[in-house]
Amino acid sequence: MEPNNRTRVTEFIMLGLIDHPHHQGLFFVLFLCIYIIVIMGNSLIIVAIVLHQPLHTPMYFLIANLALIDILCTSSVLPKMLENLMQEKKNISFDGCMAQLFFFTLSAGTELVLLTVMSYDRYVAICHPLHYVSLMSKKICVSLVAGVWAVGVFNSLVNTLLVLRLDFCGPNLIQHFFCEFPTTLALSCSSTYINEIMVYMADICLAMGNFLLTTTSYSFIITTILKIRSSEGKQRAFSTCSSHLLVVTLYYSSIIYTYIRPTSSNSLDKNRMSAIMYTLVTPTLNPMIYSLRNKEVNVAFKKIFPFTTE
Repeated sequence: MEPNNRTRVTEFIMLGLIDHPHHQGLFFVLFLCIYIIVIMGNSLIIVAIVLHQPLHTPMYFLIANLALIDILCTSSVLPKMLENLMQEKKNISFDGCMAQLFFFTLSAGTELVLLTVMSYDRYVAICHPLHYVSLMSKKICVSLVAGVWAVGVFNSLVNTLLVLRLDFCGPNLIQHFFCEFPTTLALSCSSTYINEIMVYMADICLAMGNFLLTTTSYSFIITTILKIRSSEGKQRAFSTCSSHLLVVTLYYSSIIYTYIRPTSSNSLDKNRMSAIMYTLVTPTLNPMIYSLRNKEVNVAFKKIFPFTTE
């Protein structure tokens, strides 16, 4: 029981994503293509917003930050997963696992807060359009985004530092395809009471708190839209928030499916499938949602990237 006599784990073995080794090559190509799509799609959104002057508005500034978070989220998980798909031994160093914990938690927490700020932006635009310029001025918008990133960094840093104080002396098999707090804490041979309390508090404050704030914003938005008499006015108002509402629905549905559903015998497979949703699928779909039906973004693409036009 003496800490000094414990052998410290220097690497973790991951369970992996694919149970059938002969399918690994196919899935490597598939996930590599998805990763390229995520990087290119979100990068194009960022470039278009930065270079196209008409997109220099609070809404698109927030969308650019969301695209950056999606790149960070996928990049924190997918490169190592692709590497392990081509190896028989699916391992990750202790330092690599801690780095993955930090950056994945940073992206997840930051996205939760950013989606709430984006819902507030749509609330002001629809419910208080005459005060939008003053309530979402450049200074306020930059301050909100700085606060979003500060909350994400603080939450991730505190929880990662608390993991670093723990002892890991075996076993070292992570029941997932990447390092996540629940699966990593389960391997510690020292008390994780403080860690579990902090993770629980983060779930309450970040997940539940931001979900309630986002829901409140959209309840006011929907109430305001329903009060509009003309169907054309309702459609115009709804179109300004439909993309964000779809993104919020995709993100929160994957989180709710992961953490609120009852456990079962095949919960491990469901955990992996739901993790794919918020680490791969959502970052892939977000740039499509914000560009396919958005005339301003399409105009920006045509001006900045002339090869996109016929």
